[in-house]
Order: sequence, then structure tokens, then C-alpha cells
Amino acid sequence: MIIAVLITLLLYGGLVFYVGWSGYRGIGLKGNRIFLVAYSVILLFLSTAFILGRLGGGSAILSIIGNYWLAIFSLSLMILPVIHVLMLLLRLTSLHRQKVRVVATIVGSVVLLSALAYGSYMAYTPKVTTYEIDIDKPYKQNLNVVMFSDTHFGYLSGAKHAERLVQEVNALEPDIILIPGDIIDDDLEIVEKKEIFSILAGLEAKLGVYGSLGNHDRYRGDLATLIDAIEKSNIKILHDEVLIVDDAIAVIGRKDYSEGPRAATSELTAQLDKQMPIFLMDHQPYEFAEAEAAGVDLVVSGHTHKGQIAPGHLITQRLFENDYGYMSKGQLHSIVSSGFGFWGPPIRIGSQSEIVQILINFEQR
Repeated sequence: MIIAVLITLLLYGGLVFYVGWSGYRGIGLKGNRIFLVAYSVILLFLSTAFILGRLGGGSAILSIIGNYWLAIFSLSLMILPVIHVLMLLLRLTSLHRQKVRVVATIVGSVVLLSALAYGSYMAYTPKVTTYEIDIDKPYKQNLNVVMFSDTHFGYLSGAKHAERLVQEVNALEPDIILIPGDIIDDDLEIVEKKEIFSILAGLEAKLGVYGSLGNHDRYRGDLATLIDAIEKSNIKILHDEVLIVDDAIAVIGRKDYSEGPRAATSELTAQLDKQMPIFLMDHQPYEFAEAEAAGVDLVVSGHTHKGQIAPGHLITQRLFENDYGYMSKGQLHSIVSSGFGFWGPPIRIGSQSEIVQILINFEQR
């Protein structure tokens, strides 16, 4: 574990040096020692702010600075290699090197700022993704299910984002709302200060609002305190629990995969009438075969953020059987959301904040 941490820190330090040195050369004040010292101190502060902001009781200012640094850092790692390759190729021409450097710095800065603006738009402007599925079980009517995950409410995903969520979810007129985890971003205190749960109390669904917990919902504080706080917003949290809704639909919420020992899906469905529709909320998209064998009809998940920043999606595709969107396995329907919020850098590239609408056709009684 210690070796893995050291390797990670060394890799991060090397990448920070690459980004920092590229910026220093691009500014063009090479040889100015006062500037070099000041630049190095600022770079050190920015690159450690995210870590420092999570120590002890946490720091809002350091966390915000650190998150924006991660956005700039991530985008720089995509932009700089391309610029450097182009600059090497231009050395084969008769163009003046200093002029090439100046142009490259300007172009790189414009691309970086444009990517930050675009990424912020994709993070804070949700789309609605709609799926239509058939469940070969009886229910008195078809259902309009609305699902959202990974709101990560906290320092950067605050009251306005929550208000937009409530407005857009209610506009879909859901019969039932499912929230599979990562409702908060590690810190309950900041969410309560922003009165997020009072805003979420405005969610409306005929058959109720139900949620499970994710890996970030348990970072700080007591789990029971968190559940009590969330349930003040009329969201019923199911923590390895089963609830029968409308005397006809089973809704299950599993403990998060990261919590260690948890009830197997087969245990949770053991006493259920398998002729009734069974919905399962599981934050991390694992164990689909087990859910299918246990008689689950629909499992909704989040966690992956669809990689959040490309090419992160290439990693999530390798880690999860279904890292985003729709997949079926026997009678099981799996739907994974990219999430309504974000974690770390407040940007999305190659993914977008979303609300998921699931239109379910049942065998009519």
C-alpha cells in the first residue's frame, strides 16, 4: 500500500513538473530567479491544495482551489503533448523558433480556456437521457421512472444545481424516483449549510423517492447521521433493505460495494414474490449476473461518471461490464448514469451531466 502511494505521488509529481515547466517556458521569463521562485511556490500550492483541503476538518477554499487546479491540470495533460509534437515538427521548417513558441503559448492558452468553458457547460448543464424497456411481469400501468446519481453536492455543486435538478426532474412527471448513491461529496456539514436537503424535499413522485448510498456518502461522519439528514428531504434511503411499493413493486437498495461485507442480492430477494417487478439500486455497477439470477428486473447504478474527462471512459469501459448506458442480461435491464454532478474538477469532457428517464412497459393486468 505504501509503495503504491509513493509511486502515485512520484507519477503525479512528474506530471506536475511537466505541466509547470511547460508553462514556465511558455511565459518566456527564463533566467528571472525571482519569478522562478514565485512561480514554483504557486505551482506547489496549487498542486497540493486538493490534498490539503481534505485533511482534518477540511477547507472550503483549499478544496475549491484544488478542484479547479485539477481541471486545468487534466486539460493541460491533453493539450501540451499535442502542442509539443507540433512544435518539434515546425522545427523542421524555416520558421523562427521564438515566434513559434509565442504562437504556441497563445494557441495553447486559448484552447485551454475554451476547454474549461466547454467542460463547465457540460458539467453544469444536464441532459435528459430516455430509455424504454419491457418487463414481462404484471402491473396495473406502465411506469415513468426517473433516476439520477452522483449529485456530489458540496462546495462546487450547490443550491443552484440542486434547484435545477428538482425543476427538471419534476418536469418529467415521474411515477417513482430512484437515486443510486453519491448524493453528497464527502462532507455533510457543507451540504446542510447550503440547505440542499430542503431543496431536494421539492422532488415529486406519485410512488415516492428512494435512494441508496455510494462510496462518497460515507467519507466523513456517522452513517446513521447522514441517513437521517437525507431522509428529512423525504428521500427514503435503503441500506441493504427491501421495500414493497404500492403493494406490487419491490425496491431494493444495496450497501455500496466499498463498504465491505454486504447482503448478497439473492438474500435480499429471497422472500420476494418473483412475479412482482423488482428494482435494485446499486451505486457501483457490479454483480449483474448475481442480480439476474436473483430475479431482479432493473438495476440502476452510477459511480463511473462515464470517465468524466476523456479519455477516462477508456478506463471505465475496461473496469465495468456496463460503464454507461443500457445493457441487458437475461431478464435483467441494467442502466448506468454518467451522473448529475461531478467529482474533483468541475468539468466534463466527453461526458455530460444527466438525468435518466426510464419508461417501463409491463404486462398489463
